[in-house]
Amino acid sequence: MRIDILTLFPEAVQPMMDASILGRAAKKGLIEINCVQIRDFTDNKQQQVDDYPYGGGWGCVMMAQPLKSCLDWVTAQAGPRKRRVIYMSPQGARFDQGHARRLVSEYDHLVLVCGHYEGVDERFIEACCDEELSLGDFVLTGGEIPAMAIADSVCRMVPGVLSDPACYMGESHWDGLLEYPQYTRPDVWEGLAVPEVLREGKHREIEAWRREQQLIRTQERRPDMFAAYVPQTAEEQRIVDRLTGREKLTYDCRPAAESDVEALLAIAAEASEYLRQCGVDQWQGGFPDRETLLGDAAAGGCWLFTHDGAPAGMICLYTAPEPDYDAIDGAWRTGGAPYATIHRAAVKAAYRGRGLADEMFQLCEDLALGRGYGSVRVDTHPDNQVMRRLLERRGYVLCGQIVLSRSTEPDPRRLGYEKVF
Repeated sequence: MRIDILTLFPEAVQPMMDASILGRAAKKGLIEINCVQIRDFTDNKQQQVDDYPYGGGWGCVMMAQPLKSCLDWVTAQAGPRKRRVIYMSPQGARFDQGHARRLVSEYDHLVLVCGHYEGVDERFIEACCDEELSLGDFVLTGGEIPAMAIADSVCRMVPGVLSDPACYMGESHWDGLLEYPQYTRPDVWEGLAVPEVLREGKHREIEAWRREQQLIRTQERRPDMFAAYVPQTAEEQRIVDRLTGREKLTYDCRPAAESDVEALLAIAAEASEYLRQCGVDQWQGGFPDRETLLGDAAAGGCWLFTHDGAPAGMICLYTAPEPDYDAIDGAWRTGGAPYATIHRAAVKAAYRGRGLADEMFQLCEDLALGRGYGSVRVDTHPDNQVMRRLLERRGYVLCGQIVLSRSTEPDPRRLGYEKVF
């Protein structure tokens, strides 16, 4: 993994990147982190990198030319690679562990652009940057701290940087939960004892205790994460049900009629808001709209799930080939064989984590199998970690990346999954 940080203050950033675990990994040749001075690439003798904004306003804006020249030099030095150019911006998607896992698995060269002053010329962002990322809903004096944080979180997952993948796979955020409590010697400190289960040496009981503690701690400290978490086992589901005081509900389902369009729109709107809060750029452009959902109902492909008569969720199943799936960057498990496709799966907020998503997918899988299809395919946004975990838990396999040709959203990329019966 190579990371180039474009900055006005390389002398402040490089020492941090050369220290401790990352410094040792760099000496071993596992990673390479370079801090490049943007000012060295200006076209004027004064090494000017900023100027006043058009239209007036406070401060100055970083000019596009030095940034572009610096980027061109870096890419020439790095050569052909799987590259991602990222601008550190408070307007970007909120960076999380899912982003870190995506970056380390899909790319071997990251260029992190650090802005300053009042930002950078928008034309550079539009022409040269692949995405914008933010550490959170706050503003810093520059992009160096976010760039260092992203570089650190990505590089620690490069094979060999840490002694074992378990060093990071059991930590907070890896699978959507916070980490369990940790203890060391002595057994008792200032009247506080290490939990007995950890001192008995029974590994199965220890693992069960740790998982329960993860769920409890996540519910207490990050209720947003807890609400989004999809239990991975029946035991986890029992723990979640106990913690929330909610038992699994019973749902009814029927083919949606055109008269159900308002209920379908309400379900889609709640799903859109939930994705926005999770920082996922999916269903953010007014999709699915009324016309799309009316078409689903008219075609008989949409199923409406209800609880005690109240709309709870929706899902669509189609058996016509999906044209966008033909150009997958990868390979479908069943090649060119006939398949069914799941679209527009969404659950209202009140029914998340209560078994509905599994029932909806089970219905579609049963319908596809009953109609003679050997597999079901579905796509989702790369950042939609909740859906990705659900699919993988249900036996769907990631087959590659597709691009939605008719999408109106800024990022039309999707990951294609397939489950073979």
